[in-house]
Amino acid sequence: MNTTINKPNWKSKLHEIIYEADTPAGKLFDVVLLIFILASIVLVMLESVASINNEYSNFFNQAEWVITILFTLEYFARIISIKKPSEYIFSFYGVIDFLSTIPKYLAVFFVGGHALVALRALRLLRVFRILKLARFIGESNNLVKALKASKAKISVFLFAVLIISIILGTVMYIVEGGMDSGFTSIPRSVYWAIVTLTTVGYGDIAPTTALGQFIAAIIMILGYAIIAIPTGIVSAEYANSGKVDTNTQSCPSCSAEGHNDTAEFCYECGHKLHNG
Repeated sequence: MNTTINKPNWKSKLHEIIYEADTPAGKLFDVVLLIFILASIVLVMLESVASINNEYSNFFNQAEWVITILFTLEYFARIISIKKPSEYIFSFYGVIDFLSTIPKYLAVFFVGGHALVALRALRLLRVFRILKLARFIGESNNLVKALKASKAKISVFLFAVLIISIILGTVMYIVEGGMDSGFTSIPRSVYWAIVTLTTVGYGDIAPTTALGQFIAAIIMILGYAIIAIPTGIVSAEYANSGKVDTNTQSCPSCSAEGHNDTAEFCYECGHKLHNG
């Protein structure tokens, strides 16, 4: 009787600590994890400096093993604490955790595998969860919806910009084609028009005639107006989307996140949440 009761409670407690950040234990776990993540990144960066690596290679190797083992234990703890392990293993963060942990083991069996240790930097993506930015998942969802809603408008806009670039590039080829200014063909002139219109301005091609410089100035000014258009389109769609207050509550069954503050059940699978 006691065994059947304690086991689920133990897994539930472990899940709450590892997957969530709304409890003191969860916050402590995330802070400690963040420290090890940053330490791992610093080690990778320092190890890439030949002079430092030659002097402290043994320390770096030992420290990497300690951090890798800790990350491995955390990876398996996440698998154990969830009702459906496959939901975590094949999730975005699950794949990231695996790819950032496996390189050190591969370095033992494969020559050159040590170079893969830089994949550990992928664990920095976990900072979104650790810093409780999951509260803004609702906002990010609204942004995605706004981008999808404005997809047609932006597509038309990009097509119009492409046409303008072709026309302006052709004009510049006609004006500057006979000069030694780099406008040797229409495609190369279109490339210049795109670079100028987007206000990047590499400077590898530049007009030399007064008319060419005048047209270039017009394109530069036009570029500022063009950049603002997609921003206005997305902003308008975003303003029309609703706001959702979410927290770091993670479903113990399917690991779905971004639940409403008042939610008692998972929006994905219907499993009861901890705060229910």
